[in-house]
Amino acid sequence: MKGALLWFAVVAAGVATFAIKLVGHLVPRHWLAKPQVARVAALVTVALLSALVAVQAATSGGHVVVDSRLAGLAAAAVALLARAPFVVVVLVAAVVAALLRWAGLP
Repeated sequence: MKGALLWFAVVAAGVATFAIKLVGHLVPRHWLAKPQVARVAALVTVALLSALVAVQAATSGGHVVVDSRLAGLAAAAVALLARAPFVVVVLVAAVVAALLRWAGLP
């Protein structure tokens, strides 16, 4: 029974995704040409990505945790403020988190 429910959820998610994409193509072009719509669309993307990063960096098993991931994220923020290239930002975050884990922090 669990397997059938899982497959139902997968198929339902696929149908919902297809429907959302279809509705996006059916929206009249003049609605999307407005500057306010473009600005909101850009901000929604940034907000969703930021929420995903925050959840992945500050939670584990449904609980808020402070560990090396959060320190890596803070180091990445500092590198971004210093206008480092994206690859450097990612490397700084990874190195800081790895060093803290090597030092014994979770």
